[in-house]
Amino acid sequence: MGLGPGELESERVTRVLRDDIVLGRRLPNSRLVERDLAAELSVSRLPVREAIRRLNVEGIVLSRPRTWAVVRDFTAHDVRELGVVRIAIENAAFAVAAENWEPDGLAGVAALLEEEETAAESGDVVQTNLTSGRFHRAVIELSVNQMITEVMSVFETRFRRAFGRNADLGAHIGAHRAIIEALAERDAARVCELNRAHLQAACDEAVMLWDEGATTAG
Repeated sequence: MGLGPGELESERVTRVLRDDIVLGRRLPNSRLVERDLAAELSVSRLPVREAIRRLNVEGIVLSRPRTWAVVRDFTAHDVRELGVVRIAIENAAFAVAAENWEPDGLAGVAALLEEEETAAESGDVVQTNLTSGRFHRAVIELSVNQMITEVMSVFETRFRRAFGRNADLGAHIGAHRAIIEALAERDAARVCELNRAHLQAACDEAVMLWDEGATTAG
């Protein structure tokens, strides 16, 4: 995967490793050895080292002194705790978004829902889940609240990792459609009610998936 426009080598390596971990291509507790990753990605060890450091800060890699880093594993308890935090942050943003959205911004959110529906209809589960994440990020951006955006950035990668494997795509798309309708009516209470129920269902689903993974690993 090549560099994006204006992208540094360390940023590319971070992006590639982040996506691999979030999408489950690198399994929990798998080793991230600088030498091996540098050879795999055709870079020096320096951008790999920087990427591992960054992903450690983002909460999906564990660095171990004098040995290799590993992909962080989440327990069901971790996922439940992340669910509580996600609901609190998103509903704060969604309530403000319901009051502050501009027509172009809401149209962009609606366009993402269409992309999500198209991906689901084609059976592309990975792209559907990626677009679902972009939908939530776009609604948060409608709030135009820099403090909420900064708080979200601390947890966003962990949220993607914990909740990025939705199986019931139809239910998630239906929830997103209802959220857009409530946003269009500037009904902040309804938006938050819908999003809370949606995120709680996503959390319950994720807990089951992570529990199954732990059982399989054991």
